[in-house]
Amino acid sequence: MEKKIRRLRRARKTRAKITELVVARLSVHRTNLHVYAQVIDPSGSVVLASASTAEKEMRGQVKNGGNVAAATLVGQRIAEKAKAAGIERVAFDRSGFAYHGRIKALADAAREHGLQF
Repeated sequence: MEKKIRRLRRARKTRAKITELVVARLSVHRTNLHVYAQVIDPSGSVVLASASTAEKEMRGQVKNGGNVAAATLVGQRIAEKAKAAGIERVAFDRSGFAYHGRIKALADAAREHGLQF
């Protein structure tokens, strides 16, 4: 449990900084099986767009939802959905996870497909 507590402490510090920016937040969460991404409005109460490897459309495209290739697809999908909702700029919330591997792949794919952060 100690590892999770440390991650959540890091996430809380990051979210406090993002709140000051008053922009939409791209929040990312990962598990061993799946990768999830949400674009949340500046107030923090409404999810404007979401994508994950657990979605029915994504399960057909990826064999394993817990790898870098799957995270790249989720990054592309969240960027497309955010742009469709009229969102161009977001703040990246990595939820206390290290910025490498799946988290980095998702962020790079979202940037490549038009999100600015």
